[in-house]
Amino acid sequence: MGYSAIHRQFDELTDQAQGLVEAYTGWQSTSGRARARVVDREGWVRANIASFQRLLRPLTDRVEERLRPGVGTALASRAAGVEIGAMLGWMSQRVLGQYDLLVLEDENPDEQDIVYYVGPNIAALESKFEFPSDEFRLWVALHEVTHRTQFTGKPWLRDYFVEQTTELMTLADPDPTRFFAAIGRIAEGVRARRNPLDDGLVTLFASTSQRAALDRVGGMMSLLEGHGDVTMDRAGGTAVPSAERFSATLSARRGEVRGTAKLVQKLVGLEAKMAQYAQGEAFIAALEEQGGREYLELAFAGPDNLPSLEEIREPQRWLQRVPAAVAI
Repeated sequence: MGYSAIHRQFDELTDQAQGLVEAYTGWQSTSGRARARVVDREGWVRANIASFQRLLRPLTDRVEERLRPGVGTALASRAAGVEIGAMLGWMSQRVLGQYDLLVLEDENPDEQDIVYYVGPNIAALESKFEFPSDEFRLWVALHEVTHRTQFTGKPWLRDYFVEQTTELMTLADPDPTRFFAAIGRIAEGVRARRNPLDDGLVTLFASTSQRAALDRVGGMMSLLEGHGDVTMDRAGGTAVPSAERFSATLSARRGEVRGTAKLVQKLVGLEAKMAQYAQGEAFIAALEEQGGREYLELAFAGPDNLPSLEEIREPQRWLQRVPAAVAI
């Protein structure tokens, strides 16, 4: 199938997925029709470098203010770009799709609110595991469109996410003393027989304020990832009869990573992200068991109702806090 044909197919599958997801959740997108874009690995890297630049802008602006203009600033920017590019290059070999939610009003609207699909990676999995392509591609589309529906069906989520990540970057202070604090956290983790890289390298260098923001973002992302997995399976219904096989195969694939790749996952927090799926699904199951869809809707009602990471891991804490407060 040629590139244009694949793009047309994903346009159609993305439309179909949006209809299925909105019908299941009852959430209507405030941004209209979802737009699909099929890219190769290099295209995905370029798109994510742009997103990283948006995300890191509050920090990079402050770093440049601290450095003397000239060669030093240029070298620091180049080094940071090389590191980010190397990390994204590794990730680009494994990612299937992504919804880019870092929308900024002052940027080109044609490059915003896009559901990306990494064509070579999707085709490679279909070939390796003999997946029926129409089903598998709809299954991938369902997951990414679910994330778009979360942010466009509950518009406050996008504002909250941008606010929290901006706070993280604004609070960041490139201070060498942070490295000594990080070493202390590594020692503390070892003494507690806990891997200090379990939540990614970023947590080791975070200040107390940043760690609080990381906890808020982590709780939100666990909820979104768990909800994404649950919704894609339920919304797909009979349209994706092989969904259970796809899920089992990709879950096993996540666990196959070894050696250097395993270390990279820990350094950038990808392993923590993978745990978010399982923890988020367990959290949603606990909510539905206690209060059905009504409790799930409560979790998406506003920032104060979002679970913390502690509440994701111990849903009873959330159940004692939010539904009890609403009932008063």
